[in-house]
Amino acid sequence: MQVYRARNPKKSPLWQCAHRHYNELEEAYPEHYQPRYGRLRPIIPEVVHKFLDCGNLERGFARIRCDHCEHEYLLDFSCKSRWFCPSCHQKNVQTTARFILDHILAPVPHRHYVLAIPRMLRPYFQRHRHLLKRLCALAHESLAEYLRAALDCPKGVPGVIMTLHTFGEYLDFHPHVHALVADGLFLRNPPDSPPQASTPASSLQPPAGPALLPLPESPLKPLEELFRAKVINLLVGRNSCLPSASRSSTPGNTAASTSTPANPSRPSTRPTSKTSPNTSSATPSPSKR
Repeated sequence: MQVYRARNPKKSPLWQCAHRHYNELEEAYPEHYQPRYGRLRPIIPEVVHKFLDCGNLERGFARIRCDHCEHEYLLDFSCKSRWFCPSCHQKNVQTTARFILDHILAPVPHRHYVLAIPRMLRPYFQRHRHLLKRLCALAHESLAEYLRAALDCPKGVPGVIMTLHTFGEYLDFHPHVHALVADGLFLRNPPDSPPQASTPASSLQPPAGPALLPLPESPLKPLEELFRAKVINLLVGRNSCLPSASRSSTPGNTAASTSTPANPSRPSTRPTSKTSPNTSSATPSPSKR
């Protein structure tokens, strides 16, 4: 009898590191790390322990058998975790990208935006993680209002796919939103077109010829200011923003922008970049378009 995939997770450096030192981290966390990073969230030990059991036949498997040739093999259970488990995360990346490309994206140009917050405001979101959902909502509202104002089309519908990242290049807490946005606005009822009947979600297909109002050359400053104001209003409304932090909304200090620089010498705005139709990623270019 053969095993479906002859991989040994226990040989990976990540598995060995987690197996040897994670229990030590849990014991030392309250004294050494909790004052700075907050309490250890329950999801963290859950993900680590699932990762340690991922691909281990001793923790469960399925027997796969072909009725025609009677060939059979064992398929070990995976943890299906994102980010932490390299094997399961890579599978999720590939299947999600394929689904978005085949069923979600319309055949129009897309643009990649990054909306982030400065370092001084990050602790509020780290201590109150439920605010991260509001951060995504504010990013979507800002993009929609920006596009509608730029195109003077208040009834236009934006096409947006968003994902929230809570860590940066150096694995520090750095919440920011990546948005893949159709480069314009869709018209809900294009001229000379009959109204369309509702379609079940299970049979959704990308529109063959959507009526897209393209976005012309537009400055990003209005988007920065809009997102900044929404984030500051959120924190002030919750009495979370200290006076020193609220002053960051002045023109000399960016409270929320489309990019947070890695060092003070870099500009505070990352230019967006245009992608070809049905492309789910983009590489920043020196210019806006």
